[in-house]
Amino acid sequence: MQITLKQIETFVRLASLRNFRRVAEQMNTTQPNISARISALERVLNQRLFERDAGSVVLTDQGQALLPLAAKALEATEALLQAGDTTSRQSVMRLGVAETVAQTWLHRFLREMAVRFPNVVVELSVDLTFNLQRNLIDGSLDIAFLNGPVSDLSVANLPLGTVALPWVAAPRFAAALPDPAGADDLARFPILTHAKNTRPYAEVVDYFKRNSSRLSRPVSSSNLAACLNMTLDGLGIATLPSPLVERFLESGELVALNCDWVPTPMNFTASYVTMPARPVIEAAASLAVEVVDWKPNAA
Repeated sequence: MQITLKQIETFVRLASLRNFRRVAEQMNTTQPNISARISALERVLNQRLFERDAGSVVLTDQGQALLPLAAKALEATEALLQAGDTTSRQSVMRLGVAETVAQTWLHRFLREMAVRFPNVVVELSVDLTFNLQRNLIDGSLDIAFLNGPVSDLSVANLPLGTVALPWVAAPRFAAALPDPAGADDLARFPILTHAKNTRPYAEVVDYFKRNSSRLSRPVSSSNLAACLNMTLDGLGIATLPSPLVERFLESGELVALNCDWVPTPMNFTASYVTMPARPVIEAAASLAVEVVDWKPNAA
């Protein structure tokens, strides 16, 4: 009996995802097929690769020892394909990005991807970092540009820079605030902020909870563009990514507030699961590092 590439790929993916259902979804097959591939590989190798029970899938010591060899076999296969004639072969890259990325330099990245990797089809989703992390780890995404890093041993994180979260307001609100402004001063107005399940939202809630009795709960929005428009319309005070508000500060439509506290700046990363290795995904992450520019609509 021979070992097939499908069996090796299944082994590597299952070692990374640790879930038969997720591997089956990622490889467009059924859970029984995934189980059969692993069982067949174990018979050929005469080694038990995984310990299985109802709640988890864990590599055995033998599986841990063989995993690097399997990963190298997949890398060699991918390198062989890359060295061949790729003019007619397309591949799909499932990319997830945070909204701040989508509104600043994503178009530059996509333009360069089209030039350098014309046979790669990018499937794009824009979502909250909380969801992007989950989708990356469960295999629904190949790569994500998000508020990282992702704390998982299977994930590589390339730094993409830091984005500040200043307090901003329409001029009439800014004129009514002292310099500097504290929590009680800000709480006189509606507070607009990021979506729930985000670190900025949690930090804002905690700040007002500890320093002011006026505010019960900020107005959260999963759409930063909508939050920005509400701030421009004078519906509240907001803490927003600096690239999104820069031109409005320059035009005078918004005013940067001097406050006694601001949320922690957001660190962004290009994050991807390292196994099975895909050179195009690694190249895409490196390209993101190359083209990143946090100015809005940078050319």
